[in-house]
Amino acid sequence: MSTLTDTERAERLNALTKLLDLLRPSVQADGGDLLLRSADVETGVVEVQLAGACTSCAISSDTLQGGVERILKDRLTWVTEVIGGLDDSVDPEVSAGLGTGGYVPRYRNL
Repeated sequence: MSTLTDTERAERLNALTKLLDLLRPSVQADGGDLLLRSADVETGVVEVQLAGACTSCAISSDTLQGGVERILKDRLTWVTEVIGGLDDSVDPEVSAGLGTGGYVPRYRNL
């Protein structure tokens, strides 16, 4: 049973979208992107995805946990959990060519 009104749900989703739009340019500056996959404004569970150069970046998990998750939880008190993932459909070599950040390969072909 929903405890939020339609207006409250819309306000939460709007605030989340605006905050992610503020964060995206920082990620995009390094050739990546930050995408909203889903948001349950009732339970506070938000799912985001890093794309582009982020998929081959060694610090992508730090970006998700230390950056995105921390900021969302700090600024949107209703956010209870942030689930983050990487767009694994991008070839690691292509991903590395997209970014300006520090590329550290996740695998080696020897």
